[in-house]
Amino acid sequence: MFHSVTRMMDEIASTMEGRVYGAWLYGSTVLNDFQLGWSDIDFVALIDGPISKIQAEKLLMLRQDMLRGEPGNLYYRSFEGVIASLNEYLRQSFQSLVYWGTSGQRITDRYTPDAFSLFELAKYGKPVYSDKVWIFPAPGKEELAAAVRRHYEAIRAYAVQTTESLYSCGWLLDIAQCIYTLRNDDVISKTQAGFWALEEHLFPNEAPLRKTIEIRQHPLSFKDREDIKQWLKGLGPVVQDYADVLEHELLSV
Repeated sequence: MFHSVTRMMDEIASTMEGRVYGAWLYGSTVLNDFQLGWSDIDFVALIDGPISKIQAEKLLMLRQDMLRGEPGNLYYRSFEGVIASLNEYLRQSFQSLVYWGTSGQRITDRYTPDAFSLFELAKYGKPVYSDKVWIFPAPGKEELAAAVRRHYEAIRAYAVQTTESLYSCGWLLDIAQCIYTLRNDDVISKTQAGFWALEEHLFPNEAPLRKTIEIRQHPLSFKDREDIKQWLKGLGPVVQDYADVLEHELLSV
């Protein structure tokens, strides 16, 4: 994986004519929880100076271009992140940045990093282009709690019904992560959060969480199994039951 990270950052630097102030990884790659077929390679790259229209258009499809050059390298499609001007990031006011996400990529002038990502970058972020440490402060307890509440509201809105996607069971790990954050003012990986929740006996029905952890640890072994797809499709009520536990935690904050 880190060969792919190096190649990607070198291509970003080449496109920007070497004007990369710094680039950092966060998320599962630095929390020792990356699983090919599930996880993303989350990053932020900050550029000294503006990003021209030509450069932004070249960066926009860089993931796909590199995958065409190395079709057997599945890591390139896992990259998700932001390439932005350092000064614009400092001001949180953007003329143009490049955003790579799960559902696609875009050139935009709007970007608001979430508190979880900022916390991970500040506390656990790993520099991968230079040795510069992350220069922005970590969010405080109230900001993390507010981010948990927003995530809880998303679960109530969007996880009532689930699909065949492996990410459907990921809602259970997200809930465990949120409860851990509320209790400890910290962020841990999805798998760690799942094991912690089992140790704490947070949820009355632990079997779905145990199964989710197994899938999380070996996603490529489960993604095409019909029995797993059917289980995932019917997971909505379980996710909402777990969300009830998170709701109780939020009420005690």
